[in-house]
Amino acid sequence: MSSHVQADFDAFYTATVRRVVLYLYAACGDRSDAQDIAQEAFARAWQHWPKVSRYDDPEGWVRAVAWRLMINRWRGLRRWLAARARLGPQAEAVGGPSPDRVAIVGALQRLPAPQRQAVALHYLLDMPVYEIAASTGVPEGTVKARLSRARATLGRLLDDRLVDNPDEEISDAPYRA
Repeated sequence: MSSHVQADFDAFYTATVRRVVLYLYAACGDRSDAQDIAQEAFARAWQHWPKVSRYDDPEGWVRAVAWRLMINRWRGLRRWLAARARLGPQAEAVGGPSPDRVAIVGALQRLPAPQRQAVALHYLLDMPVYEIAASTGVPEGTVKARLSRARATLGRLLDDRLVDNPDEEISDAPYRA
């Protein structure tokens, strides 16, 4: 590819990679996985850049590819967990995340994937409901319902009583005081 095409892609990557990684981190809860998945999605965008660059929303294309890569990775989670168990416990990271961050990421992971996706797009990438609907291929009302249910569930999950008891059953029904 020409140096102009490479410069165009480099500018796109620089402008969007942080947002895509943030979105994936919120969706999968693991920074390293989010970075790996983002890199794979951007590699695929590079492979098809002459076509992808002409799309109305190339970043949306990368996010959609990354979402599918993440889902495929979760399908192989059982094998990964078995391999990690054979390796033994992980050493503690120096300067780990704050307890609040751990609680929020943990709560996000307990949301159904469509709700987690809507939360990540809306609150972390500041996308309005209509853009989320267009990006995910669902009606705006569905996006609004997912956000509402996610907020209610997160409110309950982040309540101190539930943080102390993470095994408590969580339903998808709206929270009632």
